Amino acid sequence: MGLLQLVGGSWTIFSLRWGGSPLGAWLFLRAEPTRRRDPRVVGAETDVCPSPVRRRIVDRMDRAGDGDGWVSLAELRAWIAHTQQRHIRDSVSAAWDTYDTDRDGSVGWEELRNATYGYYTPGEEFHDLEDAETYRKMLARDERRFRVADQDGDSMASREELTAFLHPEEFPHMRDIVVAETMEDLDKNKDGYIQVDEYIADLYSEEPGEEEPAWVQTEREQFRDFRDLNKDGRLDGNEVGHWVLPPAQDQPLVEANHLLHESDLDKDGRLSKDEILGNWNMFVGSQATNYGEDLTRHHDEL
Repeated sequence: MGLLQLVGGSWTIFSLRWGGSPLGAWLFLRAEPTRRRDPRVVGAETDVCPSPVRRRIVDRMDRAGDGDGWVSLAELRAWIAHTQQRHIRDSVSAAWDTYDTDRDGSVGWEELRNATYGYYTPGEEFHDLEDAETYRKMLARDERRFRVADQDGDSMASREELTAFLHPEEFPHMRDIVVAETMEDLDKNKDGYIQVDEYIADLYSEEPGEEEPAWVQTEREQFRDFRDLNKDGRLDGNEVGHWVLPPAQDQPLVEANHLLHESDLDKDGRLSKDEILGNWNMFVGSQATNYGEDLTRHHDEL
């Protein structure tokens, strides 16, 4: 069996859960868990990033707008939307090349399953793995998501349908699967609700004797004040849907507002290059730099 690629499963769903709130501090921003990082950690790891690379990214934010030397809210929002769509486009293209193994212009469920999990005789899936049951559950979950994304029901995904499978948050018809997967991931006691401790456990693993960090307390407040809409101390399916896929929310604008609020030191409603570079760690932990990945891109790839 080859390397598990796991582009299905819950990676995209995990990213949605910690997109923060427009009403609170965004300590965890939208990205897959293999990419989504605590900005403090990412910043520490990228302090060695050459200053010219940072400045080049900031220049592109401005040149995407009017090129006046300042980054306005509108320019920052447009840049974040650009990086978001570029990430979706790039990830789908890479997945397409991997999964369309027969090069017939579509991705069948069997192609995706075999490329992701390896080849098994029916009924013997994962018999050679110690944690076979976990992988069986992942496979069943991926197949369920694939069937929902496959709107015409032919078991063959077009590029649009594969995009829905990989990025269900972008498609209204995938909303129920996003909510279902989130509930399955967080509802550890399987009572049909997400309790505050289950909510926090998905973010933070407490060490014995360790004091709970301030940002965890902030997330508890987020749960109480903004996630738990009916104030019964837990989240039901409707509240989970409102949380992970909030209605009529311009996600790039929310993130741009947060970055502007945290970085605009002179409060003139725009960002100078120095203001952005001075708060670089926060930008590295955001979609404005594709969660730090843009630091390794060539200029013409941005």
